Amino acid sequence: MPTGFITSPIYLSHETGDGHPETPGRLLAIHDYIKKTGIASFLRFVTPIPHPEISEWITSIHHPGYYQSLHHKIPTQGLSNLDPDTPISPLSVTAAEMAVSGVLTAIDEVMAGRLQNAFCAIRPPGHHAELNRAMGFCLFNNVAIGARYLQKQYGLTRIFIIDWDVHHGNGTQNSFYADPTVFYFSAHQYPFYPGTGSVKERGVDYGEGFTVNCPLPAGAGDRKFLNLFNKTLANAVAGFKPDFILISAGFDAHRDDPLANLQVTDEGFSEITTIVKGLAGTYCGGRIVSCLEGGYDLSALASAVGKHLTVLAGM
Repeated sequence: MPTGFITSPIYLSHETGDGHPETPGRLLAIHDYIKKTGIASFLRFVTPIPHPEISEWITSIHHPGYYQSLHHKIPTQGLSNLDPDTPISPLSVTAAEMAVSGVLTAIDEVMAGRLQNAFCAIRPPGHHAELNRAMGFCLFNNVAIGARYLQKQYGLTRIFIIDWDVHHGNGTQNSFYADPTVFYFSAHQYPFYPGTGSVKERGVDYGEGFTVNCPLPAGAGDRKFLNLFNKTLANAVAGFKPDFILISAGFDAHRDDPLANLQVTDEGFSEITTIVKGLAGTYCGGRIVSCLEGGYDLSALASAVGKHLTVLAGM
């Protein structure tokens, strides 16, 4: 079965303004790179359509009032800001709904056996989005919604989310902090934006122990990053035995990224993908859906995603 590449032109219509790091050029750089290098020929391209029950799935994670308020805040022209970091333009909410639809499409394709795994080249990203607010470039929590979709649509009971964005996914963590059916694992720079993600944050009530945070110091590099995946992540997955793995795949831990300083190389991203793919093969039939989060140096983002796709596709 092939690896899917889920994307849509609508994602380019989410405009963020001059100088903002989360730009449409991120997806264009990825597309250009995989075509230039021939990686695209090993992928199955899938263009999602709007999910007919998109509001239901978004509000499985987000408060209905928040979802409705975003539609009222759409500017008729230009930009408006939901917070200091998160601008929206006239088609931003449409793009954000389609980002969720892209994840749900990828899940459908993998669950139907038409794809072995998939990468969702989507924007805006999602892992900072909270129950009732946008944050850190994110409107809807794409991966968190995907986890609930897997459970409610397909009856899966154990979903494992791996977040390797350089920034801690506060929104994803908070979505499942008391939930033992969704395991959240994050490796991220710390202390750093958004200020969450200490090792002491382990979940509450029945969810205690189903959140594992692996904070890393600036300059950690490949060795420390990979050590967490080879040991801490591998042990967590083995203990949880997931039915499906979702990845919040940020590439801003890259050594060339302008917004952070974890110093991970292209080869580092290749190796962590290899580790995750091996774990998925052992515990959940290889089922992985990976969703783009951060990554703001265009060249570094494109080459790191290329390494990620190469491993997913078994090239």
